Amino acid sequence: MKRKFKINRQVLRKSEEIFYRVLMILSTSIIIIALLAIIISILVKGIPSLSWSMISQTPKGGYYFGKEGGILNAIIGSLYLSFGATMLALVFSLPLALYMNIHKMKQKNVVNVIRFFLDLLWGIPSIVYGAFGFTIMVYFGLRTSLLAGIITVTLFIIPIMVRSMDEVLKTVPKGLLESAFSLGSTRSETAFRVMLRQCIPGMITAILLAFGRAIGDAAAVLFTAGYTDYIPNSLSQPTATLPLSVFFQLSSPIPEVQSRAYASAVVLTAIVLIISIASRGFSSRYQKNRIK
Repeated sequence: MKRKFKINRQVLRKSEEIFYRVLMILSTSIIIIALLAIIISILVKGIPSLSWSMISQTPKGGYYFGKEGGILNAIIGSLYLSFGATMLALVFSLPLALYMNIHKMKQKNVVNVIRFFLDLLWGIPSIVYGAFGFTIMVYFGLRTSLLAGIITVTLFIIPIMVRSMDEVLKTVPKGLLESAFSLGSTRSETAFRVMLRQCIPGMITAILLAFGRAIGDAAAVLFTAGYTDYIPNSLSQPTATLPLSVFFQLSSPIPEVQSRAYASAVVLTAIVLIISIASRGFSSRYQKNRIK
């Protein structure tokens, strides 16, 4: 009887293992197929309309009616906005993540409450951040501008960056922190000289994740950054972005303009891909040098 029970338990465990393995393979396959389908559809529809003049020129008169011009204003505007928002978010996110994992590491309830609210903020749709930014603009009498877009996107990506950094910092062994404290290091020294150096590759990934959300979001800047055919020369001027450029061109009834929308999507995808590869290369190089 006992032997039969043991055999049944072994069969059950093997069945569970096979079931979850098949489920993982199926889930992974669905994600890969969906990703490839999106990328292939964008490339097939966008590459024929992509040209150097489209990347290197700003829109001319009648560009959105199928005439000459390009999306240089949207490319530069997206880079301005995303880099500005990412750097500003980093100023607030890094100290908060270190504070949670160093100064408040023994107060688990406080840290869990902070994480709970950050998760709530992460889950709020970006259009709500855009509406909130627009409300602030109206209250202070501001116009749509690059600065308003940067502030709105910063509010949008701070929860993403903090939670990503928090998960990275949680992987640091407690023994390493205890060793630093036993040698007389202060909490600030431990945070910046021990934990931060230990987690640089993960921090880069967190910054990259926030940058990707910043450059690819359209709803947060729809009411705040505005749109223009020119490259902004100051923070007070409105700016164009690639997601809005794709939206406006795809809304056109002219087939040629719709094809340019897919070409703009190809450019946006390429920018994110280049930054991802560069950051991965930097992280790998840092890891090798640290091992040596």
